[in-house]
Amino acid sequence: MGYLEEFQALINHRNFAKFLQLWEEYCTCDIVEVEELDYLLKLIKTSDFAASFGKVVETALPLWEKIEEPVGKYQIIKLLIDLQTTHTPRLAEIALEQINQRYQNDPLLNERLKLVGLRTKENFQSALSNYDLIAHMAKGKFVFHTGGWGTGEIVDISALREQVTIEFENVTGRKYLTYANAFKTLIPLEDNKFLARRFSNPDKLEQEAKENAVEVIKLLLRDLGPKNAAEIKEELCELVIPENEWAKWWQATRNKIKKDPLIESPSQLKEPFRLRKAELTADERMAKALQNISSINEFIQSSYNFVRDLPNARKNQETKNTLKDKLLNLLSDPTITPEQELQIYVFLESMFAHQVEGKTAESLIKIFKDVPQVINSIEIQALRKRVLGLVKDFRPDWPEIFLQVLFSNQQSPIRDYILKELNQSENKELLKEKIFHMLNHPFESPETFVWYFQKLANKEDTTLPFHDKEGLNQFFEAFLVLLSHLESKVEYRDLVKKIYNMIINKRYALVRFILEGTSLEFIKEFLLLVSKCQTFTDHDNKILRSLAEVVHPTLAEAKHKKKHGDDNVIWTTEEGYMRTQERIRQIGTVEMVENAREVEAARALGDLRENSEYKFAVERRARLQGELKVLSDQLKLARIITKDDILQSEVGIGSVVEVVDSAGNQTVYKILGPWDANPEEHILSFQSKYAQAMLGCKEGEAFKFRDENYSIAKISSFLGD
Repeated sequence: MGYLEEFQALINHRNFAKFLQLWEEYCTCDIVEVEELDYLLKLIKTSDFAASFGKVVETALPLWEKIEEPVGKYQIIKLLIDLQTTHTPRLAEIALEQINQRYQNDPLLNERLKLVGLRTKENFQSALSNYDLIAHMAKGKFVFHTGGWGTGEIVDISALREQVTIEFENVTGRKYLTYANAFKTLIPLEDNKFLARRFSNPDKLEQEAKENAVEVIKLLLRDLGPKNAAEIKEELCELVIPENEWAKWWQATRNKIKKDPLIESPSQLKEPFRLRKAELTADERMAKALQNISSINEFIQSSYNFVRDLPNARKNQETKNTLKDKLLNLLSDPTITPEQELQIYVFLESMFAHQVEGKTAESLIKIFKDVPQVINSIEIQALRKRVLGLVKDFRPDWPEIFLQVLFSNQQSPIRDYILKELNQSENKELLKEKIFHMLNHPFESPETFVWYFQKLANKEDTTLPFHDKEGLNQFFEAFLVLLSHLESKVEYRDLVKKIYNMIINKRYALVRFILEGTSLEFIKEFLLLVSKCQTFTDHDNKILRSLAEVVHPTLAEAKHKKKHGDDNVIWTTEEGYMRTQERIRQIGTVEMVENAREVEAARALGDLRENSEYKFAVERRARLQGELKVLSDQLKLARIITKDDILQSEVGIGSVVEVVDSAGNQTVYKILGPWDANPEEHILSFQSKYAQAMLGCKEGEAFKFRDENYSIAKISSFLGD
């Protein structure tokens, strides 16, 4: 265990006595690791030992005096002055000397020495840190508030009042801090620090993050220390990178980080990314990439990733030879499978141009019996594609092999490659035959079906089988059948989601494209299939129906006719609906109450058999109860007429109809519901026989009622255009 681990353990266990013993030993070291000492002092500063350690700070001075590098030397003494609580003349002298060296040209030196306690030398704890802060504080400079206010920009400073005015990112309005409070809570930030740049110009930092993401991550890690993925997101998402772009940006950035020799990527999600002191050599990076490998497959995968991510490593002959030797050694492993052996040969031949004497990838390809199984067992896509190329070059049965892989492989790039090769060869008819089989049996390979349909819908290649309108329509019907079939299968949940998104994306653009110019029969079949898919919401169904009606308006007319002919619907205007509601309220709260009193009063007269008042009151109660029930039941079926319910092309609910009789007399009628009917004002219930006779008629058409001939002169909507 190193010193840091031991110190950390003693701090955690609050064993100050043993801590001091270890500290005394540490102070006798001949060589001072500045970074280690810096970390240790910061650890002490934030621990329960800070006050006690402050009494023995001078024991660290021999270590400090051994430091030659100026920046490190100043940083260590600054921490020691932060910690000290003895205020001895020696420490005061050292602090003064450091300030004089650092700020010898400061015109306000004497005044500032007084502020930090070095004029009287009675209390000068944190004197160097406080002087650095005062010297830093100027209008336009940045600071960080340790109490949670975040980064701030100084907007004003008054030496006379010993006060600084700052605008912080996490609090509203300007904040006024005395120097005394500033010493306790503020840390100076240089303009080039991550927090300062994020606060002052996040747009510029966003642009830089998109152009050179790794450098921004390095800046963050350098200034804020090690951070895991969640912590990096907290520092950048929304504040620098828009939230809707974060996932894509971070995925690309993380891949770049893995290749950077200065950033140490964690093996576990919650572990932090760290900046290394120096770049790893090619051999070091290879050793790191291949450490803790327990299987041949892992070794092949890690070796390939190393070569892919670090192409320059192959230029290092020593690294190249080391990796090649490791791969060759694997070939003698007794547990190696033929599939793994093939991958190693392909790897050696394609990446290192090295062929093993007496055995090659070609020779293996020629003798394999179940080639599709071998190909599908290869996890590395590039090697799989390379093997497919060898199959095409050296196997006469390659078309059959390619087709088997096409319908069993889940990687789209591999499918794309196979499809392209088959579609350009004399085997195109064989491909078409297999695609036709898939069209009629989409459940056999649903992922491949969706992938192929997407290609057809995107019109990526007009030479593909079934790329024409008829073929596309057939695939679309099968697409919906597949959706309804997969909805109940948990294992296809992601595929169902993909199918659904394909349909609704870009305002149902796919559906619009498919339905354009199709027949009424196809549209009806489409609507039938849609109705069987539980994935679609009511809103989806309404939109899909509307899209179908745009292509074939007769569907809308048929829908209106069916709707208007529904005996269960009570059509009404808003006024009619309100009148009925009021009538129900009147019966229930007024007339029924009055009737109850009438019944009780009549009952009090006695002799109910000869009591006409009682009989009249009871009969009225029955009438009121009956009316209340009828109206209440009807209200449940009531539907207020809207513009969408009114046909402009024929007589229906909500129509204003100009009727001409055989004598040439013109009469204007409104066709409404039974609650709004008023024959004296020529308002007809659509349920009336006269209205029924003219329903469905268009302008200029004739109809007959009670042996009289009439014609429709004009049709309009009672709600206006």
